[in-house]
Amino acid sequence: MSIAFVGFAAELAARVERVGPVTVGLAGAGQMGTDIVVQLLLMPGIRLGVLSVNNPRAARDVLVNAGHDSEAIAEVGSARAADAAIERGRVALVTDVELLCSTGLVDVVIDATGNPNVGATIALEAFRNGKHVVMLNVEADITIGRYLAGEARRAGLVYTGAAGDEPAATLELIGFAQSVGFEIVAAGKGKNNPLKLDATPDAYEAEARARNMNARVLVEFVDGSKTNIEMVAVANATGLVPDVPGMHGPAAMRDELAQVLCTKEDGGILARSGVVDYTIGKDVAPGVFCIVKPLHPRVIERMCDIRVGPGPCYTLFRPYHLTSLEAPLSALRAVLRGTPDMVPIERPVAECVAVAKRDLAAGDLLGKIGEYDYRGVAVTCEEAIATSAIPLGLAERTRVLRPIRAGEQLTYINCAPDESLLVTQIRRRLDEHNATCSGRELTGRSVAAAS
Repeated sequence: MSIAFVGFAAELAARVERVGPVTVGLAGAGQMGTDIVVQLLLMPGIRLGVLSVNNPRAARDVLVNAGHDSEAIAEVGSARAADAAIERGRVALVTDVELLCSTGLVDVVIDATGNPNVGATIALEAFRNGKHVVMLNVEADITIGRYLAGEARRAGLVYTGAAGDEPAATLELIGFAQSVGFEIVAAGKGKNNPLKLDATPDAYEAEARARNMNARVLVEFVDGSKTNIEMVAVANATGLVPDVPGMHGPAAMRDELAQVLCTKEDGGILARSGVVDYTIGKDVAPGVFCIVKPLHPRVIERMCDIRVGPGPCYTLFRPYHLTSLEAPLSALRAVLRGTPDMVPIERPVAECVAVAKRDLAAGDLLGKIGEYDYRGVAVTCEEAIATSAIPLGLAERTRVLRPIRAGEQLTYINCAPDESLLVTQIRRRLDEHNATCSGRELTGRSVAAAS
């Protein structure tokens, strides 16, 4: 018995009949990238054309395990060869992201690398070659996403966050709440892993192996960096802000959220309405939520009548996010409809700053997010500017200039970001432009701290 395609699936089926499937170029074959490789074989109306990786041998295993025939994988060294492979129904395997982005038959590029500097290169090369970009790399988005979105608009292309990741899933709820006229009190996620601020990869190697993850990536979740990154992404797509540095993160269960993450006037813990936050309550993850407040007694009456909660605030809840399994939907909407699922606003309101995990000495060269040196903390842009804080996305390869104690922020006074990196250069230009527009007279490293 066959079931007719409905909704968006029907739109995809019609597209295939008219012009064939959407062709994706994918950067990265880690946990998220591997999921996407599998999904692109299972979903209608879309296919993998090019995969860019550092390790082609491991990527071959990923492709074969997903269901690709080993004979249908072609390692190539030019865009022309990649196009030829795609035309023959093969997957082109490359080691150069610029080659990935210049392949003519690729319609849209998905960045699943998680590296801010690589993400900058991928997005700009994709735009130069007329490709839409799906940024599953939230680390890059919170650092220079507004610049990349502007470059996409100028090129007549789509730059979007990825469906299924918590930020975009949260935005679905926020958009729904706004469309029916609710006040947005708070929005956020349930934290998926126990919170341990000083976590390092050494202690998580075994768990990472059991979960088929990289230990560094797992620690980025455990030490709270990923949660703070994701909530800053939501903030800078909506104008919601962290209520306090690092947010509250209460241990509120699902049925308590609306009575905890609401303003103090309504019996909760927030100093203001309109914030991003998270909970470590055990029955919320892997869901996302939006706490709303109706603006008329009749609506409050109806919400109570249909058992949404006791009021005066209520929880809208999505009990899942499918991360990389949904990400191809953003690629499809970009190509078929020319619409993003999530895009940064032009003036950011929040920053994810870097805070030392351990005592750092002058001369130290810092590692990656999720390693040993620092973690991410969400603050307002005003707070970041006031302390000359270094954005988390610039912390890798930063040189420590002065001793920093564990728990202290990395700043443009005690550290020097790597100016050779494209992401650092773009962020400096952004900050200098914003400082000029706001009339601030800033000099030296403090210029680059402005947002």
